[in-house]
Amino acid sequence: MIADERIVAYINSLDKGNTPFLNEIESEALRTRVPIIRRETQNLLKLMLEIRQPKHILEVGTATGFSALLMAEYAPENCRITTIEKYEKRIPIARENIRRGQCEEKIELIEGDAADVLKSLADQHTGEYDFIFMDAAKGQYLNFLPDIMRLLMDGGLLISDNVLQDGDIIESRFAVTRRNRTIHARMRDYLYELMSSEKLTTSILPMGDGITISVKK
Repeated sequence: MIADERIVAYINSLDKGNTPFLNEIESEALRTRVPIIRRETQNLLKLMLEIRQPKHILEVGTATGFSALLMAEYAPENCRITTIEKYEKRIPIARENIRRGQCEEKIELIEGDAADVLKSLADQHTGEYDFIFMDAAKGQYLNFLPDIMRLLMDGGLLISDNVLQDGDIIESRFAVTRRNRTIHARMRDYLYELMSSEKLTTSILPMGDGITISVKK
């Protein structure tokens, strides 16, 4: 937890909430211990969708489809969403949830490793997406970034979730567990790239597990 738990609880108590269907999908994911975006991230996505009014959204990391369905609910009616997932056990659940939400025409789920899928998309859809949500394996964000930049149109938004590792990002690499050191180093490099890039304007928000909002110049 990055922010004070009491502050987060208070802010979340003011949340207007989601539709009954989204609440059901969220409860199912939490019950089966599938990580989904936190309430703070949900509210930020809703705000950014309202501001940006995107037409083409790309999501890296579907899980059970909750965040894609949330974006489908709060994005403009004519918006189309492409989401990528490689974990075979979650793909059928995500497809079923998309069907239950009657979003099969709005959400396209692509199965496969995001590294390969993004390269293929970049060849076909350069500069097509005006809103990209990164919520996949944290250690791969930096590897995905070149293709993400090709796919994101000028003026488009890139939102990256889980970038502060519950606060561990500020620690020395020797202060984090050995198994997390590679991810720790790669995420630090990713944040440096976002903040130093001449092609992006980026803000890091210490909410949820850390979120970045980047605008492509």
